[in-house]
Amino acid sequence: MNIDLKSFGIGLVTGAVVMLVMCVALLLAAAWAINKQNAAKLGPAPAFCPVVGDEAVSRALKPIRQKFNVPAMAAAVVTSDGIKYVGAVGVRKRGTEIPITLDDLWHLGSDGKAMTSTLIARLVERGQLRWDSTLAEIFPELAPQMHPEFQKLTLLQLLSHRAGLPENVDLVRFLGDDAPALRLRVVREGLAKPPQSTPGTKFAYSNVGYMIAGAIVEKITGQSWENTISNEVFRSLQMKSAGFGGAGTSGQIDQPWPHTEDGSPTAKNGPDVDNPPVMGPAGRIHCSIRDWARFIQDQLRGARGESGLLKPESYRKLQTPPFGGDYALGWRVVERSWGGGTVLNHGGDNTMNFANVWVAPKKNFAVLVCVNQSGDTAFQATDDAVGAMIELLQKQSK
Repeated sequence: MNIDLKSFGIGLVTGAVVMLVMCVALLLAAAWAINKQNAAKLGPAPAFCPVVGDEAVSRALKPIRQKFNVPAMAAAVVTSDGIKYVGAVGVRKRGTEIPITLDDLWHLGSDGKAMTSTLIARLVERGQLRWDSTLAEIFPELAPQMHPEFQKLTLLQLLSHRAGLPENVDLVRFLGDDAPALRLRVVREGLAKPPQSTPGTKFAYSNVGYMIAGAIVEKITGQSWENTISNEVFRSLQMKSAGFGGAGTSGQIDQPWPHTEDGSPTAKNGPDVDNPPVMGPAGRIHCSIRDWARFIQDQLRGARGESGLLKPESYRKLQTPPFGGDYALGWRVVERSWGGGTVLNHGGDNTMNFANVWVAPKKNFAVLVCVNQSGDTAFQATDDAVGAMIELLQKQSK
């Protein structure tokens, strides 16, 4: 295939304000604060660069890591049959020589939204929900307190960011470990206010919408979103490493350490160094690159009409913008010549890690890339890496 690199680009305005890429995190507690005053100025990328996995992948990633001076990168190329290539380069934490591994856990940020939508599709298939279920039907006990326009808001409008909801809540008011109770509070308080636009009429990216989607899962199943997605999606796809929150043990460099937009390691690491638990359905999932590839393989198979976790009509629903535009249910849908036409894309950034995925159903491949650093530099590194993986496929196909 011929790669038109100009058409390859992610097609979004880059930077920390990109709403489709950013799962906008607020570092809200002292344990999450970034010690910028003491952060050392970054020098050139160190020559030391451990590699693991397929040699072709590491050979492609090493110069990209050097160019953008990111601590570590992992990439995988997936077809409908499984992983074709996978590799990783770099160190878990800048300033150390502790190498990355293929079993390390990467934070996916907003790339988890497609997983939440997939979970809801499972519930729709069982008849527990409908795509046109309204919030008043789902939460009848709360309906009298809802703004009248939100009473008619449908599940499909919610997951496609056409709910008229704000991008985020004031997360300082929603700290705590009882995530289901906090998400129900988001429903109660957020839906009592007037919508920012008439539901169904305007695209406005909203993490709040996916928090409410999590509350819907909890209302329907009687279990937390975390338990339900673990049972229904992760276990079904053999994603044994999948979990929630920041990766690693606090104070130990046993997983990729988070790094801020300027490349500095965060002051702390561990499960609490992330968005608060209430944000789970909007972007708090981590897993290994190979386990993320299992989910992406399933989405690719579904897009191609092959057997998967869901019924064919469910994949079509997840991957087709229901109200025009280019956003479906956890997927951005655009045209790219290198993908043979319609491709799927999403990015995730919790302000300390970056993940980027492209799915090309007509060419039967997907590329996923993770970096343990946030911001525009990390985005550029993943964008270059996706291009390098596509070029690798082109060379291997000759």
